[in-house]
Amino acid sequence: MSRVKTGAKRRKRHKKVLKLAKGYWGQRGRVYARAKETLIRAMAYAYQGRKQKKRDFRRLWILRINAAARQSGLSYSRFIHGLKLAGVDVDRKILADMAVNDPNAFNQMVSLAQSHLN
Repeated sequence: MSRVKTGAKRRKRHKKVLKLAKGYWGQRGRVYARAKETLIRAMAYAYQGRKQKKRDFRRLWILRINAAARQSGLSYSRFIHGLKLAGVDVDRKILADMAVNDPNAFNQMVSLAQSHLN
């Protein structure tokens, strides 16, 4: 049986890695071994980043809701508690969007939460 060399397979693998590493600085984008090391790390950071993004956006929404609720004289935690007592099931993303783009509707939500707190 004839010996099989890895030429075509290796070239295909190297091209795939170097294509993914395109734009990296120095050897990281040109040398297979450096590019592979960098990509392994980059993919790990990308995975972590997808989780981190969810936390960051939730934090941003809470900040926006808190700022808008405090303008109406209510803290964030009291506002959310009042909405829960009122049976309003609106997520923080929607509330933050209302606080920024539709202050009148947000103020109605605040007054609803205040009425159920009393």
